[in-house]
Formats: sequence, C-alpha cells, structure tokens
Amino acid sequence: MRELHPDLKQVIVSEEDIQKRIKEMAAQIEKDYANAERIILVGVLKGAFIFLADLARALSKEHVVDFIAVSSYGKSGSVAGAVRMVLDMREPIVNEHVIVVEDIVDSGHTLDYLIHTLKGRQPASLKTCALIEKKRDKLTVPVDYLGFDIPDVWVVGYGLDYAERYRTLPFVAELKPEAYQ
Repeated sequence: MRELHPDLKQVIVSEEDIQKRIKEMAAQIEKDYANAERIILVGVLKGAFIFLADLARALSKEHVVDFIAVSSYGKSGSVAGAVRMVLDMREPIVNEHVIVVEDIVDSGHTLDYLIHTLKGRQPASLKTCALIEKKRDKLTVPVDYLGFDIPDVWVVGYGLDYAERYRTLPFVAELKPEAYQ
C-alpha cells in the first residue's frame, strides 16, 4: 500500500471501490436508458472530469460528453458564495436525455442551480449523478445515481481538490484540518 501524503488523514474511498461502483452505476444508467437513442453526460468542471471520464468509458450506450463550469466559492477557495456560470455547454439539450455528473454534493447549492438552469432548456429528461455526497444538513437535491455517502469531512482526490492540489489522487481521502485552516 502506498504511503499517504502528510496532509492526508485517511483514505475514505479506495481506488478499487471507486472503479467497482462506477461499473455498477454505468450498468444502472444503461438499464434506465435502454430505450433512449443517446445520453448527454454533462460534467461539472473541474472536479468531475476524472469521474466523468471513467463513467463514460464504462458506458456502452451511445453518449455525448459535454462540460459546464460553475463557481460557488470565494477567492480563498473555502468560503461558499453565490453560484455563477463560468463556462456553458456547447451541446443543445432540447429533447435530449441529460445526466449532470458531479464530483461531490456538499451543500447542494451548485447542483440545485444546475438543475433549475438546465430544466429551462427543455431536455427530454434530466437526472443527476455524483461520485460522493456528504452526510449533513443541506439543501435537498435529487441525486439519481450516487457512488458513495461519506462523513462531513474535507476530502480530496479523484477530481476533488484543495486549492488545486491533490486532484489526481486515484482515491478519495480526508484532508487533515491543519492543511486547510
């Protein structure tokens, strides 16, 4: 087993567990969309790019990958603020089956914003997919395909970052509080 970076407290979700769960999620998506011509997977940048890539490769159903970027943090990277669009999708989604792919559902504000924004574009269907969701009091938003529920701790890896660090770890790990305070 590889040694953890000194800023990391513990692995929350292993690389093996992530890959196994992605295959299960892809199988459920394939079943749910068996009669659809195609699916548009909308990855929320930057955090979802690794998860989205693995999920897209696990799908045999025809799909298109697109991206959207929103910002919900202040300049420090740790203070929640108003959600705003930074980069919009290129694909029109009118009458398309759309799945928004997120890395993490924390407060729920970002996903809530995206659901309301994208519903206005009249997709045939709109579902959500997240690698992880924190167990805590938050805005209730639907997560149709969920990888893992985790404790309310600061996590990094597999797309998740702290100040642009740790994003490419192959697992999800808890960041020690002293690393971000």
